[in-house]
Amino acid sequence: MRIVLLGATGFVGHRLLPRLSQAGHRCLALSRYRMGCRELTVIPGVDVRQVDVYDPVRLAASFRGADAVVNLVGILNEKGRSGKGFRRAHVELVEQVIEACRTAGVRRLVQVSALNAGRGRSHYLISKGEGEERIRAAADLDSTILQPSVIFGEDDAFFNRFAQLMKRLPILPLACPGARLQPVWVGDVAAAVTAVLTDPLTVGKTLALVGPRSYSLRELVEFVACLAAIECRVVGLSNGLSRLQARVMDFVPGKPFSTDNYLSLQTDNTSERNDLERLGIEPRSIESVLPGMFGASVRQCRLDECRKRVRR
Repeated sequence: MRIVLLGATGFVGHRLLPRLSQAGHRCLALSRYRMGCRELTVIPGVDVRQVDVYDPVRLAASFRGADAVVNLVGILNEKGRSGKGFRRAHVELVEQVIEACRTAGVRRLVQVSALNAGRGRSHYLISKGEGEERIRAAADLDSTILQPSVIFGEDDAFFNRFAQLMKRLPILPLACPGARLQPVWVGDVAAAVTAVLTDPLTVGKTLALVGPRSYSLRELVEFVACLAAIECRVVGLSNGLSRLQARVMDFVPGKPFSTDNYLSLQTDNTSERNDLERLGIEPRSIESVLPGMFGASVRQCRLDECRKRVRR
């Protein structure tokens, strides 16, 4: 297959493109800045093209001759707090992708969305849900929507961010410590995208991608601290203090946490259904992956102790 990918120069794309290449597919990754991802061009069968994906003419031109399109574009925060940034990335771009598929004659579309899209009060989840609605309404396309939970793996922006924070702080005031999450390994997400591309039984389906079990946010953060042998006390904040922290962080450069993140955490990021198993993929646990990321030299007794803490 010839596959065009949007957002493939990010975290998931760096794991997905090699897998698609190994499966014999030819891939075109669209990027705003080609020179910033030259390492992807050495992957056999992968080309990176600098394109403004918000330009409908250039987008449709990039889709011509493709067998499928994969949209990985997503943002966790925006400039300001109006929701316009989320809507542009998660709704308006999806609308342009749909029209570009029609113009270029591409029927197969795989959308990587988010678990519980359309639920809750955050701009992130609401806009992800609206994007999904646009795709489901496009009956002339053969679409599949994937809904992963928090994606983790080497160089992720989740566990690594907490590890860096805890290395700098003696005490970590943790917002929403009781929020439930079911992290899914990036390799499993890449495997799922690869699998559904050639599986006609997934057309018209929305698939949940999650890890084998759920955890509270506090359990996850303390597990990382234990693995990395970081001496940092994690102090869970009340709901009121969590909301206050989010409001303050709205004005911190880079937004390590925001009001929209706070609102997203009010909806548990978990699922009783796991469609990875339906695709023949056995989901990897954080216990099987994180030690290699943070504690390669940690003794087995330390790992056992960390596991005990998580399961209390």
